Amino acid sequence: MGATVTTANNDEKTWGGGHEIQPLGASYGKMMMWFFIVSDALTFSGFLAAYGFSRFKFIETWPLADEVFTHFPFMHGVAAPMYYVALMTFILIFSSVTMVLAVDAGHQLKKTKVAIYMFLTIIGGFIFVGSQAWEWKNFIKGEYGAVETAGGSLLQFVDKDGKRVALADFAVKLPEQREALTRSHSTWFMEDAQAQPTYTVAEVQAGFKAHPEVLIRTEQLTDKKKKTVLSREESEARLASAKYVVEGANLIRNEYGNKLFADFFFFITGFHGFHVFSGVIINIIIFFNVLLGTYEKRRSYEMVEKVGLYWHFVDLVWVFVFTVFYLV
Repeated sequence: MGATVTTANNDEKTWGGGHEIQPLGASYGKMMMWFFIVSDALTFSGFLAAYGFSRFKFIETWPLADEVFTHFPFMHGVAAPMYYVALMTFILIFSSVTMVLAVDAGHQLKKTKVAIYMFLTIIGGFIFVGSQAWEWKNFIKGEYGAVETAGGSLLQFVDKDGKRVALADFAVKLPEQREALTRSHSTWFMEDAQAQPTYTVAEVQAGFKAHPEVLIRTEQLTDKKKKTVLSREESEARLASAKYVVEGANLIRNEYGNKLFADFFFFITGFHGFHVFSGVIINIIIFFNVLLGTYEKRRSYEMVEKVGLYWHFVDLVWVFVFTVFYLV
């Protein structure tokens, strides 16, 4: 209902969410959704801009996406760079198609079709969120392992053909007792009080000496966008300064390359994943309201349209995240 604002010179009507005045021909609910989408778009823009600046500042040591995201479900050991990420993206974009069909069916007041397309959208959202969780698991666990030097440089291992070699393929087990630091055996706030890696630095160094075919690859990119592979002599010299064994990625160390890559990956994809999960929950609520005939009684499926705007926004954001993290 319109509210009246009185001034010394004239009377103006401001919009109070009623039907008498509709800016841009949109209802109050749609306008508020658009306000949220614009503000959230600015937030994601800031995150992606920060990622871009950080990447180009450390461009020579930034991980290569084709080497990081190579997993595919039920295909262990098979290198499938970017395949599963592409499948995830297709599923999410297809869920936008089903959402469009749900909105269109709502305009025609076809309850059954709205329910079917909403259900397909929910399934697509669940698959995407589950796929992101699976990607996180593999990213955190790692595949090959690496070592970090005292100066913070990351050293990875390759064979003479330049193919990655896992620590488990050459590291040896030395006869020494290692005990994980726990509350009863460590000092509070002790920096090293975290899960022990599978191998110690000494075990990696001993295994490296026993396998002359193994070489070290540094983070530095060559002119051909390939990581720099050192000679055997250079590899032995660099490995002598190793301080940590790195397996997988976390907020402290990253076996794939620059630490900031992992920080941004967890934060941005996690923030987007939270949006998708929230959208799935909202879609479920709307779906049950459709089944109960709530919108049929109102003779309006505008709620489906409003949640559709949010879902399309989330899908569009993923296109940018996908481009920045995986393609560029």
